[in-house]
Amino acid sequence: MQPENKPWFSSWPKNVPKNLECPKVPLHGILEKTAKEHPGKVAIAYSEGEITYAELDLLSDQFAAALAASGVKKGDRVALFLPNIPQFIIAYFGILKAGAVFTAISPLHKEREVAYQLNDSEAETIVALDTLYSIVETVWQKTKLKNIVITSAEEYASKTLVSSSNTPRIPNVHSFQELLKPAKPPNVNVNPREDLAALQYTGGTTGTAKGAMLTHLNLVSNSVAFAAWIKGTAHETFLTALPLFHIYGMTTSMNVPVSLAAKMVLLPRFDPVAALETIQRHRVTVFCGVPTMYSVLLANPELGKFDLTSIRVCISGASPLPPQVQKRFMQITGGFLAEGYGLTEASPVTHCNPVDKTMRTVRVGSIGLPLPDTDARIVDVETGEKTLEPGETGELAVKGPQVMKGYWRNPEETALVLRNGWLLTGDIARMDQDGYFYITDRKKDLIKYKDYSVYPREVEDVLYEHPAVKLCAVVGKPSPIVGEVPKAFIVLKDGARATEAELIAFVKEKVAPYKAVREVEFRQELPISAAGKVLRRALQEEEKRKTL
Repeated sequence: MQPENKPWFSSWPKNVPKNLECPKVPLHGILEKTAKEHPGKVAIAYSEGEITYAELDLLSDQFAAALAASGVKKGDRVALFLPNIPQFIIAYFGILKAGAVFTAISPLHKEREVAYQLNDSEAETIVALDTLYSIVETVWQKTKLKNIVITSAEEYASKTLVSSSNTPRIPNVHSFQELLKPAKPPNVNVNPREDLAALQYTGGTTGTAKGAMLTHLNLVSNSVAFAAWIKGTAHETFLTALPLFHIYGMTTSMNVPVSLAAKMVLLPRFDPVAALETIQRHRVTVFCGVPTMYSVLLANPELGKFDLTSIRVCISGASPLPPQVQKRFMQITGGFLAEGYGLTEASPVTHCNPVDKTMRTVRVGSIGLPLPDTDARIVDVETGEKTLEPGETGELAVKGPQVMKGYWRNPEETALVLRNGWLLTGDIARMDQDGYFYITDRKKDLIKYKDYSVYPREVEDVLYEHPAVKLCAVVGKPSPIVGEVPKAFIVLKDGARATEAELIAFVKEKVAPYKAVREVEFRQELPISAAGKVLRRALQEEEKRKTL
């Protein structure tokens, strides 16, 4: 597309270049550059412990050398089965320096899920938390694992390094600390454009999880572009509360701060009080999260006790941000809460609202503009080939250096989503005259009521306006007469009350009749993925089983 066909350029933030010169380096090159230029700056703050960039670079060198000594070669897959602790970051960059490919496994996964990912990726080495070793031990003989590295959450939690004593003394099971010895990393020639850095598995909520093949260039380019988009001062502090095993956290809360020589304050799991305390104590300036995080923070009765004025910008992604949550959070902090968008297959960020204070307002409800060097268009849902005009609704397609090579050993699925360099996202969207994009819904989540299409996100946004609603999800309940009817699953705020009739009436007043909620089910909690998304698909499957 020519510049005149990119209407988002007319809305472009002044402090962000439209095109970037992406460093032609492997992903670990961003750490090496930062460590050389800012060796004494704090890279990681975790509990009471700190690690500088020089120390992080050295530790990852040592881990790379240990991997090479154990037989790990260029292109081999190494699994990370860890929460947000310093060892994740050390091992991550060590794996890359060894020329290997990392595959991150959610610590929430059970035996079946862990075995599947290990077998599909053919990983022969895994780095796991000691409390997760029992899972690894259970699946060990069902996989190709040869080496297991065990570490604990306490090792870097204080100013004095604590050695783990929980490593089983059996062959091929190693202590993380015992592997870190003075040694040079192997000299591996990496082609950033072609060589894989990651096999990042999709959530698998609509089928079997697939490994997105992400190259070094994919991840470096996305990190550089997002860093340029949000860059503010020379002394940024990131709250790294998003799980690093998820691509959203990995890029925005690890790779981006490393490229900016920023401090990362790690939270092993998201707890609202701990997050509020951390923001105040470390004077956090950047926080990338998901809507449920912001909703929970706003609902916390302790909120008013903390000073959150250090926050310069927050980014929300992974699922739609309710407008009421966005507006209130900005009112309380005085900073930006900008909605962005991405997907695993794009490393992941493709769009974000500007965070330039010279621009008049944040466009509530929009995912923003394409990042530098990223192209986007709306195509027809049926074929994915016809480009639609501004204002028309269709499927969002994106193109850019962050788009994956394809799915690991899955050419059929790859062909469905990659067409002539364009990635079909599976999300229904529209673009306005100013180049701002709006996600209407997932193509797969459409509720078909008679001949009408009901988009769950629109109904959920209405429900979030009700003062008693903390979390919600709307799905299609099978109906033999009309196909599907909208059903809402609701989690109420602590101490709040609302009836089914009240909520049905509340929605009915605000939407067309065919979009009205016909049934409400109250829950103590909703199924949520490790990335913070409410799993509509799981609720949908529940409803389907009831009709069998």
